[in-house]
Amino acid sequence: MTAVLRPQASACPACSAAPAAEALAAAAEPTEAHIVLSLPTIHCSACMSTVEQALNASASIRSARVNLTMKRVSIEAEPELTAQDVIPMVEAAGYEAHELDTTAISSTQTDRAGRDLLMRLAVAGFAAMNVMLLSVAVWSGAEGPTRDMFHWISAGIVIPAIAFSAQPFFRNAWTALKARHLNMDVPISLAILLALATSLWETTLSGEHAYFDAAMTLTFFLLTGRYLDHRTRSVARSAAEELAALEVPRAWRVTDAGEEQVNVSELRVGDLLHVRPGGRMPVDGEITEGSSELDRSLLTGETLPVFAQPGTGVSAGEVNLTGPLTVRASAVGRDTSLHRMADLVAIAESGRSRYTSLADKAAKLYAPGVHILSALAFLGWLLYSGDLRIALNIAAAVLIITCPCALGLAVPAVTTAASGRLFKQGLLIKDATALERLAQVDTVVFDKTGTLTAGTPELTNKDDFTRADLEIALALAEGSAHPLSISLTASARAAGIVAANVTDIQEVPGHGTQGTWNGQLVRLGRAAWVGGNGQTMTSAWLRVGSGSAHAFTFTDRLRDGAAEAVRDLQAAGHKVILMSGDTTQAVESMADKLGIDQWLAEALPEDKSARIQDLTAKGAKVLMVGDGLNDTAALSAAHASISPASALDAARVASDIVLLGGTLAPIPDAITTARKATRRIRENFTIATWYNLIAVPLAIAGLCSPLIAALAMSASSITVSLNALRLR
Repeated sequence: MTAVLRPQASACPACSAAPAAEALAAAAEPTEAHIVLSLPTIHCSACMSTVEQALNASASIRSARVNLTMKRVSIEAEPELTAQDVIPMVEAAGYEAHELDTTAISSTQTDRAGRDLLMRLAVAGFAAMNVMLLSVAVWSGAEGPTRDMFHWISAGIVIPAIAFSAQPFFRNAWTALKARHLNMDVPISLAILLALATSLWETTLSGEHAYFDAAMTLTFFLLTGRYLDHRTRSVARSAAEELAALEVPRAWRVTDAGEEQVNVSELRVGDLLHVRPGGRMPVDGEITEGSSELDRSLLTGETLPVFAQPGTGVSAGEVNLTGPLTVRASAVGRDTSLHRMADLVAIAESGRSRYTSLADKAAKLYAPGVHILSALAFLGWLLYSGDLRIALNIAAAVLIITCPCALGLAVPAVTTAASGRLFKQGLLIKDATALERLAQVDTVVFDKTGTLTAGTPELTNKDDFTRADLEIALALAEGSAHPLSISLTASARAAGIVAANVTDIQEVPGHGTQGTWNGQLVRLGRAAWVGGNGQTMTSAWLRVGSGSAHAFTFTDRLRDGAAEAVRDLQAAGHKVILMSGDTTQAVESMADKLGIDQWLAEALPEDKSARIQDLTAKGAKVLMVGDGLNDTAALSAAHASISPASALDAARVASDIVLLGGTLAPIPDAITTARKATRRIRENFTIATWYNLIAVPLAIAGLCSPLIAALAMSASSITVSLNALRLR
């Protein structure tokens, strides 16, 4: 339990004479608080500086650093400061913020594997350049002791360089051999070691040819492909882990002695919890005291807050907007709806991970064939010539010339070229197999709120009100954090409206805002509370004194490019489906506006995931486009997935592609580019296959030395890379 300690006067004057005890107590207390917040709505450097300036302006905050890529801010603050104290500062600057559990996300902060590969690649490149310089001297005619000296210098450079740089291949090959199976790294490791061994043998015998440059160049090319492949995967982290980080790490538990702050892991079913305005629900439960409005948009996709009162059920992750609530826990920890959603995502991710890429399929056939050819060449030449040196050289040449360098580059080279093209159009590819899966898509499923729409209501009938009414409404709206009040405030200010002199303003949780103007009671809020006729469209009602109530109506505007994207996808023959947790009326209206025939409303997260799995079972290849927590399981279950950059972290992590701009227009072209990229990958495999069909017989016939084999291998790699660049 983490109790909140407040300073108290000492009851013992002699305590002031015990500095050692005070020093021990000070050492036991935390010297600073480390808070991490998710900022799903930031999108540029201006957002970064605005948030940092807003936070650093507080005397309680020592430092605040925003990470734009991860959409997070890391804050070092005074020890008594909590996330609930900091979130309002960010929201006052105009940005949405959610607390993240630092213990759940610590493993995602570093990329040691990427740095390790890059360091090995740099060493291999530096060594290859130096050895090639020495080889030029040998090729230029150096003979006798001079040639031997250059060979030994090359050996001194290459042996430690390969021992360091080629470790990823050696480790993977050894792991595969211990498990008694073959992978692509087994022939790679054998080719490198055989080239090194034959070179040392030739050098000790004062032979004319050594192949240290071939071994080093081979290692460099292969590490290049491995690093490119890693870079395409490095952005992707576990969406289930990100969902776990969104769970509230601490909560206020109500006891007979008052309130105490405890870790969520200590909560039990039946505990009473106090949830303050702006706080997220730490558990599933039922409201026992208080009334407010709940923002369920991240979980269900509902556009508007839901009125909550005693007896209303709540779910972990929902945001309490306007009034304090007391909640009795009915499900905690792994049993909450948020955690069950994380489990859904994890299951969906494991299903997608079974997708076999084109490169993996090629490797499965390729590795055994390479070993068989090399072994047969060795045995054949040994029996034919009786010379172990000749047989070993030819076996090494076969292994080098068939080394899967071109295959290793075939996919990363294309993926990198296609990713560069799509990045210019505002799409960030996160997964190495995303393009292959996107190319197979025939069905596109869209979420509504925050995806097809901007996710923020806009006032539609401002001109129906007098200036006096707008001034009163602005005064009342400024005192509320309700989404409709925020929208009304922005619209009125943009029109140059100045707030009226309304006094005694107070927000009535779950109902609206009221105050006094010229001695009259004025109200802005729900129809039943204000006295409106209760029409079903999105609205906020205004009543001045005893006059009749009038409705401000709102609509959620389409995201830029939404209509064009749907039209182009349908024109290309794709089936388009709309699925949302919003109301039937709202979803049907959106489907009619965009010309979408198939739609599903009031869908829970498990409903979306189940629908996509059902479509998949019927043979459809589904692309899911969504942005909320309620979409994460569906994003993971789909054959391919896209999220806007404004999406919550968990949704962006669950998706294969992130839409960096504010428009959906690039999505149809992304599918076209993916299909072109897949064609290039298949072309690269064809190039590699023809290269082997031509080069392998020459190597087996003894017409290729290991050096010529290395040059041919390099030529095939360059050809594959140039073919990939055609995508740009």
